[in-house]
Amino acid sequence: MMSIVLAIVIGLAFGAVLDRIGASNPNMIGKMLNLTNLNLAKTILLAIGTGSVLMFAGQMLGFVDVGHMSVKAAYVGVFIGGLMLGAGWALAGYCPGTGVVAAASGRKDALFFIAGGLLGAAAYMVTYPMWKSSGLLDSIAGGKVTVGTVPGSKFDGLTTLPGDILGIVLGLGFIALAFALPERLTPSKSNLQPAE
Repeated sequence: MMSIVLAIVIGLAFGAVLDRIGASNPNMIGKMLNLTNLNLAKTILLAIGTGSVLMFAGQMLGFVDVGHMSVKAAYVGVFIGGLMLGAGWALAGYCPGTGVVAAASGRKDALFFIAGGLLGAAAYMVTYPMWKSSGLLDSIAGGKVTVGTVPGSKFDGLTTLPGDILGIVLGLGFIALAFALPERLTPSKSNLQPAE
């Protein structure tokens, strides 16, 4: 019971942070994707990098149980699904998590987004046998593997590089990129005006 309460509290806190940084605002998502405001991208990179450093350093120090590490299997369907999710995110301005947060903060358009997501999930469940038989769900590149070998993990590594160190280095790279990115990558309209 306590774990459910903790999950709800963490979920509420995470949702509040998503709303605070603008991730539940489709206009902010659009500005990020058209490179006119990268503050949200910088926040996402910083969060991923910090999480990676904390997780892998925690594993190395024994604070985080490696047995809790989960790895998504590689298969063609997951890459196609990722492209579809990205396209949907760009069109709607929501991903599944931010859509729920937007609905909780009172955005009515997010309710249609959630309904569409549930309808899509139901359609996938009904047609799952067809997708399974198509081969799109067959593992590729070793299936559930990590880039480096993580000691104590049940997952194989694609390389013999130490996975914990690699995770920390990649996390630090994401953090550095978050600080190095400018606020925008496209010129503002005022910079495009011809000189008089």
